[in-house]
Amino acid sequence: MGRSRLRRPPAPADTERARSIAARGGAASLVATGEATVAPLVHQVRADGSAVLLFADDEPVVERIRRGAGNYTAMLELTDTAPVDLRQPVRGLLWVTGRLWLPEPETARRFALQVADANPHPDLLRLGHGATLVRLDPDFIVLSDAEGSAALAPVELAGARPDPFCRAEQGLLSHMEKCHPETLTALARHLPAALRERPDVRVRPLGLDRLGLRLRVETPYRDHDVRLSWDATPATVPELWAQLRLLIGLTAPDAERPAV
Repeated sequence: MGRSRLRRPPAPADTERARSIAARGGAASLVATGEATVAPLVHQVRADGSAVLLFADDEPVVERIRRGAGNYTAMLELTDTAPVDLRQPVRGLLWVTGRLWLPEPETARRFALQVADANPHPDLLRLGHGATLVRLDPDFIVLSDAEGSAALAPVELAGARPDPFCRAEQGLLSHMEKCHPETLTALARHLPAALRERPDVRVRPLGLDRLGLRLRVETPYRDHDVRLSWDATPATVPELWAQLRLLIGLTAPDAERPAV
């Protein structure tokens, strides 16, 4: 008789996970050829991986472009962190490698207005008054997270959509941990037996998407990440809450669901 194996729960595609990291924003840092790592004042990564970055005028990378050494390779790193305070908070990394250049002043103002429409930031008012806008045109993108690693072309990224809950999960999961700890206790029944039967585990919310919920199981010596799948794919927040209630067992008994 063959050995049975646990079926791995479905996860969003590489391109969808990459688009979700870009849409959430996260912390950003830029590594340019011959320069130290620097964090932009404001950043926005677009659908195709191109990025708009705002730096103080005296940053070496800006000075270098102004001196005519522009259009050189740089790498932008986006760090995707958990929505709650975990001891290992980094969930994924997105690296965008491409070429830097300085738009003309009118184009820079147009880019800044587009950024402000999606993410108003007071530092955008510094454009032309102590800050300079830089554009990064992507050559390739690399994703690394718990689901795996992938190298992506800008056209692949542009053809994908971010997860519909990628911006809402911060508030949803923070609320779950702060106001409904009993929910996490109930979800522990879906853990693999080796974790479920331990008295020293702590279950934390790690992430959610249209295909399921991710939990971080902390033990004194190491952490374990577990993905639980929904019964049906939600499209709205009320549908998401309905799926969560099913997972907890408040609405109807759950069928056995895979967990890794």
